[in-house]
Amino acid sequence: MSLPKGYINTEALATIAKLLNNIKQRSYDVMNIQIGNKVLDVGCGPGTDTITLGTIVRKHGLVIGADYDLTMLATANSRAEQGGLSAWVKHLQADAASLPFATDFFDSSRSERLFQHLPFPQQALSEMVRVTKPGGWIVVLDPDWGSLSIDTTEIDIERRLASFVANTAVHNGFSGRSLYRLFKQQQLNDIGFEVFPVTVTRSAFFRESIQADRTEQDAVAAGIFSDEDICIWRNSQAQADADGVYFASVNLILMAGRKP
Repeated sequence: MSLPKGYINTEALATIAKLLNNIKQRSYDVMNIQIGNKVLDVGCGPGTDTITLGTIVRKHGLVIGADYDLTMLATANSRAEQGGLSAWVKHLQADAASLPFATDFFDSSRSERLFQHLPFPQQALSEMVRVTKPGGWIVVLDPDWGSLSIDTTEIDIERRLASFVANTAVHNGFSGRSLYRLFKQQQLNDIGFEVFPVTVTRSAFFRESIQADRTEQDAVAAGIFSDEDICIWRNSQAQADADGVYFASVNLILMAGRKP
């Protein structure tokens, strides 16, 4: 069975989480979470963030992670159980465009690297605003794959790969740069943003993060690359690793706003 476009497995998510740890912490800080708060994480995956959020709100609070992937949710619930947080950290299946929560229910809400996978992210943001209390913070962290850059002498192949990732590999590869517009359209207050350049100096780490094997195969199937191109590209990356000069970067945009 073919995987959904842009699907990232649990192992790759764990790799990415380690790389983004400080940025994740910044997203929690911006949410202004207090002990006893009710917090929503949309696109929670295997519970990478909900477990940490649960330790912030403590047992008198509530953290709900929403995701569409039942396998991810099972892992998230298992982690909450193992961490002794399952009484107040919950995970359930939900469509980001139609959240099953009451209006003005959560003190704050967040989403991380989900909007890149959504054909219509404005619907998900509208729902996050709806279920957040007036005065509560809505925080979204998403990449701008249009900023992807990999140092190489194979410039033509690199540019074709970067374009394929941004335009085809995910539904909404330019999601990060669109967040300011989407937040403005929701008429949120106190809108602010931060841009985080994420850098990688090992090709294996980067390839796992973007599921490169599958992405390259899809690019060959789409006629973007030939098999020879892929061979040249992989050899160039291996050589950069061997020489200790591999470098790749992409920007993450953190957008925050308060519900009126």
